[in-house]
Amino acid sequence: MTERLALLFDQMGAEWVLWLLLVLAVASIAVTVERMLFLWQNRVPVAELQGKLLGALHAGPDSAVALLSPYRGMEAQVVLAGVREMARGPDAVAEVIAAATAIQRARYERFLMFLSSLGANAPFIGLLGTVIGILGAFANLKQQVGVGGSRQALIMGSISEALVATAVGLAVAIPAVVAYNQFRTRTKHAVANTEALAATLLAHLKTPKGS
Repeated sequence: MTERLALLFDQMGAEWVLWLLLVLAVASIAVTVERMLFLWQNRVPVAELQGKLLGALHAGPDSAVALLSPYRGMEAQVVLAGVREMARGPDAVAEVIAAATAIQRARYERFLMFLSSLGANAPFIGLLGTVIGILGAFANLKQQVGVGGSRQALIMGSISEALVATAVGLAVAIPAVVAYNQFRTRTKHAVANTEALAATLLAHLKTPKGS
């Protein structure tokens, strides 16, 4: 069984692993660029909005809607959903805000699981390529011993080539992990900013009229 598996891996070679890692690297770059563009297009000037929101709420729901509508980001869209339900009272608005936050968060976390999985598994894919390459190296060495040349040089050269797969796997994994951590952090910041704006809305609703 062992010899058959070794022969199978030797026949497969490790080149397909490198191609797989190349495809995954391209996908990782595409996801990273898409997420960067998404965050740029959905940026919200929270500090500016927070200063204006309370005044807009005092002016009426229509003023708050006009203030928030131009922005596509989580912070503005969640609070906008709450503003549109102001007539139903603070408790209903809090439920609407929670539901809208969950929906928006899913938008912000899109493709992040792919980056996380890639960062965790790309080194193992590279290691698989290295193991297959080393198996092939020893199989070739077994055939070429006595043909001529240095046996030690032959071993080292073959193993060096096999280790390329591990290096490529790490090169794919590290940027994916960095990108994943950055996007997760940005999502957490967006949620925190959303909660701050939502608190302003809820405080306005809970303030007695005329205060």
